[in-house]
Amino acid sequence: MANLTSVSGFLLVGFSADRKLQILHALLFLMTYLLALTGNLLIITITTLDHRLHSPMYYFLKHLSFLDLCFISVTVPQAIANSLMNNGYISLDQCILQVFFFIALASSEVAILTVMSYDRYVAICQPLQYETIMDPCACRHAVIAAWVAGGLSGLMHAAVNFSIPLCGEKVIHQFFCDVPQMLKLACSYEFINEIAVAAFTTSTAFICLISIVLSYIRIFSAVLRIPSAEGRTKVFSTCLPHLFVVTFFLSAAGFEFLRPPSDSQSAMDLMFSIFYAVIPPTLNPVIYSLRNEAMKVALRKILSKEEFTQRKMHLKAIFKL
Repeated sequence: MANLTSVSGFLLVGFSADRKLQILHALLFLMTYLLALTGNLLIITITTLDHRLHSPMYYFLKHLSFLDLCFISVTVPQAIANSLMNNGYISLDQCILQVFFFIALASSEVAILTVMSYDRYVAICQPLQYETIMDPCACRHAVIAAWVAGGLSGLMHAAVNFSIPLCGEKVIHQFFCDVPQMLKLACSYEFINEIAVAAFTTSTAFICLISIVLSYIRIFSAVLRIPSAEGRTKVFSTCLPHLFVVTFFLSAAGFEFLRPPSDSQSAMDLMFSIFYAVIPPTLNPVIYSLRNEAMKVALRKILSKEEFTQRKMHLKAIFKL
């Protein structure tokens, strides 16, 4: 990373130079961020407090919500602050950290989604072996592997991306330090290493997508043999939105990462970045949990007066000790 000392920071152009539009973008992003924050924190709280939800499915769901919470917090608060202050400057250190955490969390999320699809496949297609295959030790190892893989991916991108000599102006036509946009600043003969790393990451994500699709093909084949129409509807209503969001997220990210960099600013770049950086963390709580009957029952129980009184007395007893 020899050229870091010669770089002082970058200018994030964002969505618009018009002050009214900047305020509008800030308000929309703030509403979206608060929605994502509330939904994901709610899932983490429910799956932690309700012992009936201490199963592999909800264990992975809790980690997915935590990933979504961190993922959207990497980019959106910075974009809100930049729009409100009418200042798109971001320091080099901030940009490095943003690239690292963005790639690391996105990669970990893809890995967790793949594990979740396998969990559903085992639960539906191999129910007798479910407790043996998805035992607590295996679940912990799967989550640790997802976090480690994501961290290594983020480290590779950050190290390679910020070791590339910059030949253009330090202006990023995006609301965060997006790797494809930063490649536009690189010397044309120097960014082949980042292209290779991006291609490797995207290929790995594509393999994960194929694994998810194959898992759901087997799930759907098993579900179609269920005699109960209500049972089929219940599984399809959960699996189809999951498959849609995964495909949507990976397709938008893959298109943006593998598209050849150009020198012109494009509204499509901003649109695709929202598709994979903002929308999935906001929709995941609705798709994976808030439409789940067990989650609704657990939420009503936690919010009930009797449950609240019991927990209050329990906390008082703990503090007295």
